[in-house]
This record gives sequence, structure tokens and C-alpha cells, in this order.
Amino acid sequence: MAPDFQALDLDGKNISLSDYRGQAVLLHITNIENPLCRECEHALNAQTSQLSLLAEKHPDIKIVTLNIRKNVYSKDGQTLAGEWWEINVTWPWIEDYSPYPITSKYIDYSTLEGGLANPTLILIDREGAVAGLYHVYQLGKGEIDGIQSAESLYSDLERIERGDTLDFGGLASQTKINYLGMFVLGIVTSLSPCSVALLLAMFSYVMTARRKEEYLKKSASASKEGFMIGVAFTLGMAAVFFVVGLFLSDIGVFIRQARFFDLAAGFLMIILGINIIKPIGEIIEPVRSRLSLSRGSADALAGETAPVKKGIMERLVHFSIGLFQYSAFIGAFALGVFFALGWAPCAVSLVFPVLIWLVSQNVTALGGGMMLFVFGVGHGVPVIPIATFSRAVCGQIGEKYMAAGKYVTKIFGLAVIVIGLVYAARYFGFKMW
Repeated sequence: MAPDFQALDLDGKNISLSDYRGQAVLLHITNIENPLCRECEHALNAQTSQLSLLAEKHPDIKIVTLNIRKNVYSKDGQTLAGEWWEINVTWPWIEDYSPYPITSKYIDYSTLEGGLANPTLILIDREGAVAGLYHVYQLGKGEIDGIQSAESLYSDLERIERGDTLDFGGLASQTKINYLGMFVLGIVTSLSPCSVALLLAMFSYVMTARRKEEYLKKSASASKEGFMIGVAFTLGMAAVFFVVGLFLSDIGVFIRQARFFDLAAGFLMIILGINIIKPIGEIIEPVRSRLSLSRGSADALAGETAPVKKGIMERLVHFSIGLFQYSAFIGAFALGVFFALGWAPCAVSLVFPVLIWLVSQNVTALGGGMMLFVFGVGHGVPVIPIATFSRAVCGQIGEKYMAAGKYVTKIFGLAVIVIGLVYAARYFGFKMW
């Protein structure tokens, strides 16, 4: 079934897809605003003109336009179509602003291979099911199904009215959100040795500062409180990922339209994969050392050593400890937020491939936020046992995590390189999924 929606059109009328039940509907998804996609202008002009001709010749045909609006300061698409192309729009026209609550429901239909088809035509039958689909044009790829004439669209809608089966002019993208997969990815990325080491150091510092005697002994109350603190820390970290997911998914549909997205994403993921297996800094260190030696003693530092200032992470940890005086859970939640924002540099290579992958997916802003939230929860898995048990047990857990991480992260790095190669291959026309 086509997703239902309710919205006000530019004439102030309340439009609902369910109101058209019993009639065939042509849903027109486009992006007409200022500044306009110049490459898409011919397709936008021609297709809207054909819809105007269709509405003029057959006033009983039901057409609804959903216009994606990124620029809130632009004139509406209906007005611009009249001013730029002298098109008379007589059908319901709805402006959909960020975070695109209406058009996001149709993202599986309006996108093709990760990019927005602008415009897209969706044919909906009398029962409210999608019966036909045309991806008219896509930035960087040109015409996909091409401009659909008023006559051909009228013929399609007539067939739908008679109940005839209409073959798809395009293919709907059926991207499924796999929350379990994101949770597992979170666990895998948490196995980075530097992440576990930093977590151990931070929690040892926080818990010792808060309640040294109870932390050193394994009491039931200390373990229970430690468990709750670990959960609060994990939720704080996941909350940051949720916000990042909202942002990336919101802009992803437009980033994917970039001509070199697949190539750039593939190249970056290959670099990140190499860095996961062996940090690039270590690879270039011999060259850097030789260059340093060639300079001689000219670069040697003289004079007194400047006093060491506290780093931002240390300051944030102290701030979180201050919150512990009022509530251990609020303090742990804040610490989780700060940890996610000021992550160890070596963990960036593990997380960035996940972010790049999310940008390439056809998911709504909320869906993307939830995916990264689950990823953040998975990444916080080692925090809970570390916070729950005594320091001795924490050390043993940390050692096991780090031992496993040495192998798992290398395998993950190889997987990232392979995915990067697949992305790059897509740019050259080899579609592997």
C-alpha cells in the first residue's frame, strides 16, 4: 500500500491520500526551488508541463505534487513553475520541508541506487496500492525512464482504473533497516584496543573518585549501582549517535546525488580500512623520521618546558564527576555524551565507515537516528561489565576485550576495504548490489 499522508496544499485545502480511495492517483514528487538544479531543469520543466497538459485535457484526473523544499527562503515550487516556465498548476501542490515528513514515506520509490530521482511519478490504484513508477531523471545519470507525456500517463491511469496490471516503469528500492546488524557493528567497533583502554581508565578514575572503598570491594550494592551507571553511560553515548544519525540521514538523500559520491565514499573507506589494520601514522613514521633526522639539530627545542594544560576530555571528566555529587546516573549519562564527542582518534577509523554506509542508505531521518542509536548501544556493551564489577575483574574483562579486538578489528578493516572497493566499482558502472 502507498503510505498515507495528510497535509495542507498551497490553497489551504486539507489533502489526504486516503480521500482519493476508489480513484487512480498520480503522485508527483519533485524538487523545484531557488536555487534550482540546473542539470535537472529541462526534466523538471518538461514533466511539470506534461502534467499541466494532462490536467487541462482531463480535469477529472487526480494529480498531487509533493515538492521537496530544502531552502525555506525560496518561493514555493508552484509559483516558480509559473514564473520560470509559465506553467499553470491547477492540481493540489504540497510543499514538504525538512525533515520531509511526507516525501520521506516514499523514499523507497523516489530514490534509485541511493540517489533521488527528480522528478518521480508514482501511480496509485483505486485500492491505494502502488501500481506503477517512473524515475524521470536523476542528477549525474540523466534520464532514467524519461519524460512521461500527458497521453501516456492518461493511458496508464485509464488502465489502472479498469483494474489492469501495470508493470513498473522503475524499481522500488527496498532497503531494510537491520537493527541487529547495527548492534553487532557497535560491538565490533567497541573492540578497538584504544577504546577499551580509554573506557577502563575513565571508569576507574570516575568510580575511584566517587566511592573508592566500595569500588575496590565487590559488594551487591556497588555492583548494582555500577550496572546502572554503565547503562546510563551507554545511553548518553547512544544519544549522541542518534543525533548524528538524524543529521546524516536528513542530508543523505542529497549527498547521494553528487556525481562522485560512490568514488569518494569508496576511496575514503579503503583508506579507513587500511588505517584500521595498521594506522597510517605508523606506516609513514619511517619516512617522517628520516626527514626529521635530515634537518639535524636545527629543529631542536630550547628553553624551559611549557606547563602542561588539562585536555578537554580531562576537563569534561571532572565536570561529570561534579554531576556525580547530585546524581550518579546523570553524571554517567553526561560522561557518555562527552566520551562520544571526544572519542579517541584511533576509533574514528572504525566508526566512519558506518557513517558513510548510513549516508548511502535510503532511510528516513528518524530511521537513521534509531540505527545509530542501536549502534551506540552496541558500542557501549563493554562499559556495563566494566562498571559493574570490581577493579580486578574489570582488568580481566578489559584484557580479554583487547585480546579479541586485535583480531576482530583487523577482520573488520579488511571488510571495510572490500566494501570500499565495491563502492568505487559502482562509480565505474559495476553494480554489485
